[in-house]
Amino acid sequence: MYRILICEDEASIRTFLKINFERNGFLVYETDTGEEAVRIASLEKPDVAILDVMLPGIDGFEALRQIREAFPRMGIIMLTARAQDTDKILGLKEGADDYLIKPFNPTELILRTQALLRRLNEKTEDTTRAVVKTFCFELDNYSQTITKADHPIVLTPKEFLLMKIFMENPGKAFTRDDLLNLVWGYDFTGDPKIVDVNVRRLRSKIEDVSSDPKYIETIWGTGYRWKKE
Repeated sequence: MYRILICEDEASIRTFLKINFERNGFLVYETDTGEEAVRIASLEKPDVAILDVMLPGIDGFEALRQIREAFPRMGIIMLTARAQDTDKILGLKEGADDYLIKPFNPTELILRTQALLRRLNEKTEDTTRAVVKTFCFELDNYSQTITKADHPIVLTPKEFLLMKIFMENPGKAFTRDDLLNLVWGYDFTGDPKIVDVNVRRLRSKIEDVSSDPKYIETIWGTGYRWKKE
């Protein structure tokens, strides 16, 4: 049984979501504050956290930062009444896997959650490439870990998938649509800017100088590729 945390300060929405998720076989934890969401996430370690942006006390973005820092591989979906691109980008930049703008169809939220869980639980089928090495990086598909010069790099699930795609295909050019489909799935209906946001965040973690990348190269007007040794 998958465990899900719902943090929403509007009781009617929270209760409605709780009922619908439970009907779909989820074990649900619920709260109406960001502080309590962080506490529950630390204690219960749910598979997915759903966070409203506008919350009393710390807002959803701060709760996202704290949860993501503690649990890099937890699935996180943001709920927001704001439609501005800056709010979407901020949430994605801080490590959210997906977002929905209110009002939304609860069935869509459940489907997106299930799709996220499928992607998080995908296991590599290519056992001959359990470990991939390039430059000073080593990617272990079995343990889902990456090191740079033997130092571990903490990545979100989406960042790990991006690194896996890049490192297993050195020199291959990927369009933004390619990466969107491979990492977020063909059913993803969010903002395609999520690709650029995640690549920028990934560069900040793996590059010596993120503004002058040596490993993830930009192909102007197309997308990205991993530099070939």
